[in-house]
Amino acid sequence: MKAKKISALLLTTAILASSAVLPVQAAAEETAAEAAETTEEAAQTPAEGETKVPKYVFLFIGDGMSYPQIQTTNYYLSAMADDGDDILTSQNNLNMMDFPVAGSAQTYDSTSFCPDSASTATSIATGHKTYSGTINMDEKMETSYETIAEKLKDQLGYKVGILSTVNLNHATPAAFYAHQASRSSYYEIGQELIASEFDYFAGGGFLQPTGAEENQTDIYQLAEEAGYTVVRTQAEAEALTAESGKTIVIDETLADDDAMSYAMDLEEGEWGIADYVEKGIEVLDNETGFFMMVEGGKIDWACHANDAASTIHDTIALDEAVGKAVEFYNEHPDETLILVTGDHETGGLTIGFAGTDYDTFLTNIANQKISYAKYDSDYVAAYKENKTDFETVMADITELFGLQAPAADAADASQQADSKDEHPESEEGAGTLVMTDYEYAKLQAAYEETMSRTGEESEFGQEEYLLYGSYEPLTVTITHILNNKSGIDFSSYAHTGLPVEVFAMGAGQEQFEGYYDNTDIFNKMAAITGVA
Repeated sequence: MKAKKISALLLTTAILASSAVLPVQAAAEETAAEAAETTEEAAQTPAEGETKVPKYVFLFIGDGMSYPQIQTTNYYLSAMADDGDDILTSQNNLNMMDFPVAGSAQTYDSTSFCPDSASTATSIATGHKTYSGTINMDEKMETSYETIAEKLKDQLGYKVGILSTVNLNHATPAAFYAHQASRSSYYEIGQELIASEFDYFAGGGFLQPTGAEENQTDIYQLAEEAGYTVVRTQAEAEALTAESGKTIVIDETLADDDAMSYAMDLEEGEWGIADYVEKGIEVLDNETGFFMMVEGGKIDWACHANDAASTIHDTIALDEAVGKAVEFYNEHPDETLILVTGDHETGGLTIGFAGTDYDTFLTNIANQKISYAKYDSDYVAAYKENKTDFETVMADITELFGLQAPAADAADASQQADSKDEHPESEEGAGTLVMTDYEYAKLQAAYEETMSRTGEESEFGQEEYLLYGSYEPLTVTITHILNNKSGIDFSSYAHTGLPVEVFAMGAGQEQFEGYYDNTDIFNKMAAITGVA
């Protein structure tokens, strides 16, 4: 447009003036043409300092992990590292907290401001809102959405890895390869996993691998028939290399609901999620690039059960996995993008409890030696079968959770008094693991409720639900008392509407600053990588 105006102006001048101006017109036209050519070249050439397309993209999702889970974990680690100084201090103890960019994402879905994992993972994976319980389909259940993982594989040729501490066909991992009206269509989701031809899956086992109907072929068999190597032992997993081809790794020591064990329940030498990430980097590494989604799924499960100790340890485990990605980033800083986020918050976790006023005693959490799920399977089931008396149960509780019965004699009373002297600001046993009469009565009532249940109860009254949720009354009461004595609390057995963190490091990291919707996590990843 500018060149045309210049030409028109010069042409008019030529008509009015002598032919002596014609050389000036020719020079001006040449200059305009050169400027236009330069502008076109600039549009096709990346500006100096422009972000390169990351060849390696890591997306870590702490299911149920929002600011309370991260901050509680960080404060716990600081409290445990305290050398006895009376001055309270804290530092960034987590890899994710040292990322150079931090943003926040709101998490509501088409159903609720307290969304579920299927819809929120859909938003992260595809940039679209949908109903709770729906995976990568619109609200009419008619249109399917292509995921960031599918786009990167199909358009850029990246290898893809999907990892989770829970089942591989659970909602969050499924949101990166499946398209289903219901997250409960586990068999169909498993079929889509196979059809994705993604390169590396690792974590918990499949839910309903033989389907809900008769004569359906086992998902594991279908995977092998489709060219996947199905690995079921840690030794086989350790032997995998970049030349192993398409692989599905199922953790060798599956726990509750065929998921991986809680981090605090792992035996010496057992692989956790960080080990599967490290192996995934080795398997996926190539010159074209890769995308790896890693879910810390049992953070959510622990928060549903109001088990603060398991929440903390699984958050630490996810952060250790993040550390493996950071090590890779340090070798490829200009080509790697690492994101850490959550899909929603679970449990309404709060640092602070009415019974401890302004105080916290987070080191109390270290007295818990076992997750709520393992306590249920290894102890509570036996209590019911053997009709174990409460005194015996109480001895286990003291050993495994540190909680002690109220002082029954002068010696115990003296011990309790000494414990209170260490925390003169606390009342009614706060800051100590000796229970008050009130707490002890609650524990006894929960024991009796647990022992009376047959397992066939279909619903409970409001009082029972508010006290115990859908969990074993004895177990959830133990964790409630320990949580509260530590100065933390939960407000729900479900999800909440809190925003989640978005930590970013690497190529394109600056795009993740600010406060935005979770759909923009996808939008930003797509823009940075150039997929459409």
